[in-house]
Amino acid sequence: MIFGWIRPRGVVRGQRAAAHKGHRYPVEVISHCVWLYFRFPLSFREVEELMLERGVVVSYETVRRWCAKFGQAYAGALRRRRPRPGDKWHLDEVFIKVNGELKYLWRAVDQAGMVLDILVQDRRDTAAARRFFRRLLKKTRTVPRVVVTDKLRSYGAAHREVMPSVEHRCRKGLNNRAENSHQLTRQRERAMKSFRSVGAAQRFLSAFSGLSPHFRPHRNLMTAHGYRAEMTIRFAIWDQITGAAGQPATA
Repeated sequence: MIFGWIRPRGVVRGQRAAAHKGHRYPVEVISHCVWLYFRFPLSFREVEELMLERGVVVSYETVRRWCAKFGQAYAGALRRRRPRPGDKWHLDEVFIKVNGELKYLWRAVDQAGMVLDILVQDRRDTAAARRFFRRLLKKTRTVPRVVVTDKLRSYGAAHREVMPSVEHRCRKGLNNRAENSHQLTRQRERAMKSFRSVGAAQRFLSAFSGLSPHFRPHRNLMTAHGYRAEMTIRFAIWDQITGAAGQPATA
């Protein structure tokens, strides 16, 4: 197996993190496979093929286990590095197919488009909205200034019960930021040909919403040089949180 190709950016290899001990492959290979799967709309078999082209023989089932084991951990480490969320939250729900049945994906983003949380539920009634509101407050440990939603009545009822002091806006067209945030999920859902279970959907989308935005800066607002410089920093941060580099990086 050939491993030297994986770090062409000049980052020095560090010691493996404790979580990677006992694995036959180096942390560089593991983190690279996880990055490929969550960054691009690839299947596990396609990741296996890409690695084989580079001289690394790894089965798709091994890639699946790595993504299940390390995806959430990497996403959590990236979330801890993010700044505090904004005080204007956009909430929206969209249906997804899970094993042929319709479920609802609830999503919250702030005014900068940063994903605050996602939750897969069976319904979109008041109880579901209330549960999502409480989960958001617990996870972010902060109270927003404004909550923006669509005109689903469940939001209004849950808002009056959970956070009555927060301003609630639900006029048409105000919630485009949350609706646009669903686009990447739709892309992955098509690539994966729907999800197999609610638990699998929740686990994947939770890791995906933490990993994918890290590698998607607002490129339309940057020059080519600025974009490359920003991505170099983000790759260095990725190397640091995965344990693939020994040198710390700062954004």
